[in-house]
Amino acid sequence: MRKTLILPVIFSLFTWTGWAQNTTIALLKYQGGGDWYANPSALPNLIKFCNKELNTNLNPEPVTMAIGSSELFNYPLAHLTGHGNIILSPEEVENLRLYLASGGFLHISDNYGLDPYIRREMKRVFPDKEFVELPFNHPVFHQKYSFPDGLPKIHEHDGGDPQGFGLFIEDRLVCFYDYECDLGDGWEDPGVHHDSETKRLEALQMGANLIQFVFSQ
Repeated sequence: MRKTLILPVIFSLFTWTGWAQNTTIALLKYQGGGDWYANPSALPNLIKFCNKELNTNLNPEPVTMAIGSSELFNYPLAHLTGHGNIILSPEEVENLRLYLASGGFLHISDNYGLDPYIRREMKRVFPDKEFVELPFNHPVFHQKYSFPDGLPKIHEHDGGDPQGFGLFIEDRLVCFYDYECDLGDGWEDPGVHHDSETKRLEALQMGANLIQFVFSQ
């Protein structure tokens, strides 16, 4: 009960200040065999880009956080990625549900192969909700940088169009899921995937839009 009553106030303070000072992004680790630790340079590079281009003051390094940890509530934005299976314990399901209901935000980036498992587990978190594809005019695509056609296509994967899905609590977007896009790979150091500078910039700009959207909701 303490979390339910107090956390919305904590998270609202981040919103009121616009760009929270010394805010840290949480990288979520999980069980099930998927590589939650993929893309180690991705979040530091995105943070560096946002601090330069958006004048944010995010901590340069993310913190690795278990989904079931009570410390998760200290971080208004969490990121989850990987290629394979993810299995949440009942305690993790409940903790993640409370985190998102209390004002937290989750960004999921399918690094290829995560999709069927993350959909299954998020259905456990919110049994009465479905991922909905966001229209191209949604504000998340139109922050400092405009993406009139939605998510940029960073990596080929199965060759499908990139899609941005969301989970909502009432009218509040609490989870953004990029699929057939792979934003996280685009944030990595240039030598990792050898993406073009254009693709890396598109990925970083879209990531910056996510950061700006979260702290200005």
